Amino acid sequence: MDVSLLLDNLRTPAILFFGLGVFAAVVRSDLALPQPIPKFLSVYLLMAIGLHGGVELMRSEIDTSVVLILLAAVGLSAATPLWSFFVLRLKLDVPNAAAMAATYGSISAVTFITATNFLDSLNSTDPAYTPGGYMVAAMALMESPAIVVGVLLARYFASPAKDSDSSSDPLPQEDRGKIDWGELLREAFFNGAVIVLVGSLLIGIAIDEKGWDSIQPFVYTPFKGVLCLFLLDMGLVAARRLSDLRRCGPSLIAFAILSAPLHASLGIAVAWLLGVGQGDALLLAVLAGSASYIAVPAAMRLAVPEANPGLYVTMSLAVTFPFNITVGIPLYLAIIEALWA
Repeated sequence: MDVSLLLDNLRTPAILFFGLGVFAAVVRSDLALPQPIPKFLSVYLLMAIGLHGGVELMRSEIDTSVVLILLAAVGLSAATPLWSFFVLRLKLDVPNAAAMAATYGSISAVTFITATNFLDSLNSTDPAYTPGGYMVAAMALMESPAIVVGVLLARYFASPAKDSDSSSDPLPQEDRGKIDWGELLREAFFNGAVIVLVGSLLIGIAIDEKGWDSIQPFVYTPFKGVLCLFLLDMGLVAARRLSDLRRCGPSLIAFAILSAPLHASLGIAVAWLLGVGQGDALLLAVLAGSASYIAVPAAMRLAVPEANPGLYVTMSLAVTFPFNITVGIPLYLAIIEALWA
């Protein structure tokens, strides 16, 4: 890997603000963003990326290659929890293995946004490095399949006699095997993040160039500054989770690190087979290699309450997320550039 690419990524303002948040938490600073602000920043970022993606989608043509990329994205999200589950079962019980498998099958929108910012910072004049607007649709489509697969795994392999003792919040015996599919699907497909992202994407498709020009100063120009603030808060949150790593054990930490490049490699392989440009390939790799810490925890608390969020949220937020935004993104691009050369 080109070391300068890694150093350039570490010197981008967004990553430096993430590091500042980590430092503030480590030295026990009282720095904190009031609770409504991180949520506002999250909604803003999802709205901006959705609108921009919708506009780019409006400008481009939906052809067979785009449909194949979207289908591949859904397939990756649904398949990743399957092998992850059986690997994790070597160390975890069924509920925790299923919840963590769903976490690593779903995606991190913030990692995706950081990757788009990274591509933009390259200032490349090669159009192959400009991602298509349909990649935002791919991100939205990859949020939910892993959740459904994770719940199915938890229910199918549930063994009351074996797992009831290991559960911190066991389901009543009579409720095991029952799934409130209506509530689960509502949580998977209509949670706030998906609503904002998909809704903004559709609005971006519906508006014309004049409408985009009127809203662009609000959703495009301040984007990088808002991302810096959001990653400052993410650094604080991730660092405060570091103490939880002690109960996760080295094998789970190794899984959280190694699964990212492994799953990203699958995304790169799919992108190479489909013949997409380097920008789209990087975003597909980042989506495949990232792990959810917003949508999946909300759904797992509802569908698999026996699973311990202290495991799957900590692994995703304190290990995989920092790895991807600091080392993973430039590493994936280096692999892509070597394969596409």
